[in-house]
Amino acid sequence: MARARSDSPLLFEMVEKPDFSVETKAMADGLWPVAGMDEAGRGPLAGPVVAAAVVLNPANIPEGLDDSKRLTHLQREALFVKILGSALSVSMASISAEGIDNSNILKASLEAMRRAAAGLSLQPKLALADGRDVPPGLACEGRALIKGDQRSQSIAAASIVAKVMRDRMMSGCGGHHEHYGFEVHMGYATVRHRTAIEAHGPVARLHRASFAPFRLGGVEVEEEESFAGLE
Repeated sequence: MARARSDSPLLFEMVEKPDFSVETKAMADGLWPVAGMDEAGRGPLAGPVVAAAVVLNPANIPEGLDDSKRLTHLQREALFVKILGSALSVSMASISAEGIDNSNILKASLEAMRRAAAGLSLQPKLALADGRDVPPGLACEGRALIKGDQRSQSIAAASIVAKVMRDRMMSGCGGHHEHYGFEVHMGYATVRHRTAIEAHGPVARLHRASFAPFRLGGVEVEEEESFAGLE
C-alpha cells in the first residue's frame, strides 16, 4: 500500500551552498582559469553599482563562501580578507550614479562586471556571471548562472568582494553627507533615507536621478532588492 504524501512543511528547509563543481567541469573541458563575476547595488537610490571578478585558487578555497546577502557584515568582512589573501586574482570596478543615469541599471551592472573581468591580472578562459545575462564585450567565453552566487564559489566570492567594497564606499559617503545615513542603509530606499531626501533633497552625482522617486517627484519607490545582510 502506497504511503500517503504528507502536506506538512519540512521542519528544516534545505539551504543549498555554492560549490566548485561548475569550475571543476570547466577545468576538465580545458577552460581554465575560471572567473566568477557579480555586482552589488542594483536596487539602491544612491551610489554606484560595484562589480567584482575573482579567480579562486582550487587548492585554497576559503571556507564559508556564500551569497553575500546570506552573510552578516562581520562574516563578509572576514571572508573578504580571506579571498584577497588566497585568490589567484581579484579585480573590482564601479559605475557611478551618473553612469547609471546615462544608460540604465542593467547595462551599468553588466558593464561594471565586464570592466572587473578585464582588470584581472590572470586572463580567464571562462567568466561566470550571476544572473540571466552575460556582460557584452568579454575577452573570453561567458556564461550566466541564475542564482549563481548560491551555486558557484567563484561567483559567491565575487559577490562578497563587491558588497564589501560598495558598503565601504557608501560608509564614506555617510561621513560627507551626515543627514542621509548612507553608512546605515547603503543608499537603499529605507524610511530614514526617503525622509532625508524629502527634508534635504537629493545629493548631486550621488543619487540616481533616473530612478522612480526622482523622476516622479516623490520618494516612494518599489524596492528592487532585499535588505538582508545590511546589518
